Amino acid sequence: MATLTEDPVVHILWINAGLSCDGDSVALTAATQPSIEEIALSALPGLPKVAVHWPLIDYECGPETGADTFIEWFHKADRGELEPFVLVVEGSIPNEAIKDEGYWCGFGNNPATGQPMTTSEWLDRLAPKALVVLAVGTCATYGGIHAMAGNPTGAMGVPDYLGWEWTSKAGIPIVCVPGCPIQPDNLSETILYLLYQATGQAPMIPLDEHLRPRWLFGATVHEGCDRAGYYEQGQFATEYGSPKCIVKLGCWGPVVKCNVPKRGWINGIGGCPNVGGICIGCTMPGFPDKFMPFMDEPPGAKVSSKVSNVSGGMVRFLRGFTARTLDKEPHWRHTGPDLDTGYQRPKGSAR
Repeated sequence: MATLTEDPVVHILWINAGLSCDGDSVALTAATQPSIEEIALSALPGLPKVAVHWPLIDYECGPETGADTFIEWFHKADRGELEPFVLVVEGSIPNEAIKDEGYWCGFGNNPATGQPMTTSEWLDRLAPKALVVLAVGTCATYGGIHAMAGNPTGAMGVPDYLGWEWTSKAGIPIVCVPGCPIQPDNLSETILYLLYQATGQAPMIPLDEHLRPRWLFGATVHEGCDRAGYYEQGQFATEYGSPKCIVKLGCWGPVVKCNVPKRGWINGIGGCPNVGGICIGCTMPGFPDKFMPFMDEPPGAKVSSKVSNVSGGMVRFLRGFTARTLDKEPHWRHTGPDLDTGYQRPKGSAR
């Protein structure tokens, strides 16, 4: 992979013109490890100069192709005048080939025609020129809400559109950071990693089979949840507000890959099961269709929770027995003339 030298500037081009609620952009403003300000100001050791072209904070305006228009940065990248750049895509990609007229979503105008430029056309133009394509949020990664069964748009995620085996000109696969919305630090940390990789300071980003960063999505919600011990002991909540395991209330945590219970939401605080909310699987490729209806006990949980009720009862009994023996001081701690700790005095020593 080519690396950057001689005081480089890495541009981040952020397209939020897919089918999206912009929730992932809003989430990024809450990141603290690192913050978007630290990234934009290159305030961390080893970071290159960074130019962030992000609709949420960019103040540029003006006529199409003007000197101060926001969209002109994307046209520069299309013309090969912006090098290198990271392409960030927020929102699912609709299928523009399934209708006779109009378009589903677009981003600025095509200078040659004056007509709106569709999001999919931007992907066609910019993805081959990008250092890496970063899909943020479940809509961009796997289609999300807009790609539910029965939708009229044919929406899909970026890997569905470009191809799951697609790689950038630098040989980097599409990087997917799902979440509905995304966990703020998961996104900022991934951006940070890619910037270090761009400057040759980090190896190829490790991704799982669904193109998620392995260190962020290598464990399930259940494995990081404070309520997991209750599951093991067969203790399940029957109403919200209980500290016990919430699988029977509809939580999919035992099978969903997500680090929110360990990481929290903002500054380590919050996160769905941490505040009593069920996991509905929003970081998974099958979301939302395969996790509905929400609030119902997952099918697999009906079996596993029954088994846990039996085995957990025995575990609780055995642990209770052990706890009662450990919840006492040793018998040799007492006053009087006898020392019965097991200590043996050397022969001939005075008492």
